[in-house]
Amino acid sequence: MTDLQLPRFCSEECRWKKITRDESKEHDAMVTKERRGLHLHRHYHHHVRIFTYEPCGGIVRHARRLEQEIYENPGSLPFQEILYCNLGNPQALGQRPINFFREVLSLCDNPPLIYRDEARALFSPCALKRARKIIESLPGNDSGAYTCSQGVRSLREAVADGIAARDGFPSIPDNIFLTDGASSAINMMMQILIRSHEDGILCPLPEYPLYSGSIILHGGTIVPYNLTEDSGWGLEIFEVKRCLEEARASGLTIRAMVVINPGNPTGQVMSMTNQEEIIELCMKEGLVILADEVYQENVYTENKKFNSFKKVARSLGYDHKEISIVSFHSVSMGYYGECGRRGGYMEICGFGPDVIDEIYKLASLTICPNIAGQILISLVMDPPKLGDEAFEIFMAEKEETCSSLLKRAKALQKAFSSLEGVSCNKFEGAMYLFPRLRLPPLAIKAAEEECVPPDVYYAHRLLNATGIVVVPGSGFHQVSGKFHIRCTILPSKEKITAMVTRLQAFHEAFMDEFRS
Repeated sequence: MTDLQLPRFCSEECRWKKITRDESKEHDAMVTKERRGLHLHRHYHHHVRIFTYEPCGGIVRHARRLEQEIYENPGSLPFQEILYCNLGNPQALGQRPINFFREVLSLCDNPPLIYRDEARALFSPCALKRARKIIESLPGNDSGAYTCSQGVRSLREAVADGIAARDGFPSIPDNIFLTDGASSAINMMMQILIRSHEDGILCPLPEYPLYSGSIILHGGTIVPYNLTEDSGWGLEIFEVKRCLEEARASGLTIRAMVVINPGNPTGQVMSMTNQEEIIELCMKEGLVILADEVYQENVYTENKKFNSFKKVARSLGYDHKEISIVSFHSVSMGYYGECGRRGGYMEICGFGPDVIDEIYKLASLTICPNIAGQILISLVMDPPKLGDEAFEIFMAEKEETCSSLLKRAKALQKAFSSLEGVSCNKFEGAMYLFPRLRLPPLAIKAAEEECVPPDVYYAHRLLNATGIVVVPGSGFHQVSGKFHIRCTILPSKEKITAMVTRLQAFHEAFMDEFRS
């Protein structure tokens, strides 16, 4: 598929937000009035109000208040610190950055350092060489200027070379857009794909709420397909087909399918069989594959490995003219964890030049992605190689980080699995555990009396008793009637040991309180 087709719209009931046909017509009429300049504020309020983003939601805001209480009144709470396990934010929880990456960034922000004699004692020859090459490619030979809206050409070339080395298939720099993290790229693609609430996007449940939020904000409709917890959060292709057919029968035009591999919040690594089934389905049905691959470096299971959707499609014999795939990557995850740098890319395959031009126009609204993020994503995709001076130190840091993450994940998985009424699937990838809670009926009743979902009630109680911040599974739109929490594996080994003790004590007391 070399271009996006533009079929006519059709009417549909919003499955998640319960918008009826009449309400949809009313909303469309409201938008028409607003486009004439009337009551403009209502249009934005409508979209913003109805989506949620629980990883930074009410529980996290409450945690910030408790943190302020600890600062202003030490000893007033039963814990001395807040342990933020709500986000994949490695360096906030003590992970050290990769030295080579930071050396290159420092030199790029201070080009005169490269030519000073003392720099040779402070920076590796490999970092000096790389920084000099990057600076020479920047506008004005400095990191403070605007760049091309798509990103610096030489940095896109480095990303394309890294993709080609990873997959064994060519990658074209002109198909690479450097972005402010994966989030901005995902939002950009939703803007391109969605024209009205009658356009649907297939999304996995549980899902990362960036997807539901961006779909709602851009006026589309989520078409959820369920992952199967009992089979390690695997995907059943007949379930996807059923959801696709039902959505089309109700009048929706399905534009794309979101896949998250490795999974967030569920932590599974997708099987090659699942990937092949998805590609065959999307090729047949003319759907764009939106492949969230930001955790590709976070795979911790011996019998599975990461394979990009582009690689699998090419291995099946499909070229760029037959299937449209957009893949997303970020410097926030992996072994590098440079979340605050906001660097990422999207590789766009199977779109016509006219669509690429429209994406470029959209990217140009922010003029360009930040330069530190551009540099970092080029380093992530083109790190030191065997024979480089920095290679051995780089590999030692990478292996130490990955090994530590696996040990911490195993410790937390064991702790959750030991709790009464809690089950936790095997950790395979990404940065999270997603244990299921089987709460006593009295606890569920208590939550209903508070007018909150039971997992939200549990997470609030956990925070107030221990200072541990987790995200309720309802924030990821889990299956109705089941309750989960998402917890990152990122706290240090010492903090995880203390965390497990507090978690076990809290859970035992909670279950005793609500025992029938």
